[in-house]
Amino acid sequence: MLGFQFHELRPDQDKRSPFERLLEIFMEVITHTSGDVDEAMDWMRALDDQYGLTEPDYTLDDFLEDLKDKGYLREATGPGGGGVELGSRGEQQMRRRALDQIFGNLKKGAQGRHRTKERGQGDEPNEDRRPYRFGDKLDQVDFGASLRNAQIHHGPGTRSGRGGFRMTEDDLVVEDREHRSTTSTVLMIDISHSMILYGEDRITPAKKVAMALAELVMVKYPKDTLDIVVFGNDAWEVSIADLPYLQVGPYHTNTVAGLERAMDILRRRKTPNRQIFMITDGKPSCLKEPDGYYKNSWGLDPYITGKCHNLARQCRKLGIPITTFMIATDPALQEFVSDFTEANNGRAFFTGLQGLGDTIFADFERNRRGRAR
Repeated sequence: MLGFQFHELRPDQDKRSPFERLLEIFMEVITHTSGDVDEAMDWMRALDDQYGLTEPDYTLDDFLEDLKDKGYLREATGPGGGGVELGSRGEQQMRRRALDQIFGNLKKGAQGRHRTKERGQGDEPNEDRRPYRFGDKLDQVDFGASLRNAQIHHGPGTRSGRGGFRMTEDDLVVEDREHRSTTSTVLMIDISHSMILYGEDRITPAKKVAMALAELVMVKYPKDTLDIVVFGNDAWEVSIADLPYLQVGPYHTNTVAGLERAMDILRRRKTPNRQIFMITDGKPSCLKEPDGYYKNSWGLDPYITGKCHNLARQCRKLGIPITTFMIATDPALQEFVSDFTEANNGRAFFTGLQGLGDTIFADFERNRRGRAR
C-alpha cells in the first residue's frame, strides 16, 4: 500500500555529503580571505585539526580535487603561474550564498518585477479588481467575475429577447495592475583603512552585502543595473566578478571622489529611477586637488564636508536619492551624516554590522516602489 512513512526526527544526522558540508565552510572562509584560495585552505586545515571536519575516507586533499573537478576552482592564470584560484562557479556560489544568508526568503522571479505606486494598465497582475474603464486591455478582463456580475445583474438568459445570455459594459471587471519600472543603483563601499581597524572586520559584511545585492538584481530584476564603486584616496568601479577579492588599503576616505564617480555613472543611465547606496564607517578625510591630495584625519574638516554637502545637493537636483549606511557610532560622524542626508533629502541608517544586510535589502525594495515615468 502506497503512503507516507514517518520516522523519528534526528537533527544530529546531517544528510549532506562530505563535500557539501566542507563547501559551506570553505565559502565562508574564502569570503574572509578575499578570494585567496591558499590562505583559505590553510584556515581549513587549522579548523580540521581543531574540530575534525574531515573523515579518513574523505580528506581535505580529496575536497580540493573535487573543487577543481566541479569548477569551483581553476588553475591560476596570473603571471606567476601555478597554484589555483576561484573559478566562475566559485564566484557565483559566493554571491548565491551571500544572497541566501541575507535575503534568504527570496526566490528567483521573472524579469524586472519593479513594483511602483502607479496602478492601471501596468504589467504585473495583483489581487485587486475594479470596474472596466474605456481603454482597458482585453487581457485584463476577469471573465469569471464579469460572468458572475452579468448573472447577478440580468439573470440567466431572461432579458436578451431570445433567451440567451446578456452582458453589458457595466458587468465587466478587470484586474488592476502595477507598473514595472527599472532602477539604476550605484553601491559605494568605503575601503579606507578604518574598515579593519579597532579589532573589527567591517569590510567582509559590506562585501557580502554587495555580492548579495548583485545576485538579487541578476536573478530577480534583470532589467535593473547595479554598479559598484569603491572609494579610498580615490574612487573607481569594480566589476561584480571582482567583489570576492575586495580588500581595504592604506587609504583615507575620499567620499567626494566616490560621489562624483557614482554621479557620472548615473548620468549615463536612462532608467526612470536612480539611487546611490553608500556603506561607510569613517568621516570624509581626503580630497584630490590639482596639486595633489588634501588630507585631514583630525575631526571633521569644514572644507571637505562642505564639498560633500554640495554634491548631496546636486544629487537632489538630479533626482538621485542617497541612502547612507553608517556603521560607526561616533556622535560627530552621525551628525555629519544627518546634515548630509538633509542636504540630499535622502535617508540614513545608523546600523551595526549584524543587521546591515537586512537594512539595505529593506531600503532597496522600498526605493524600488518609485514613480513609473
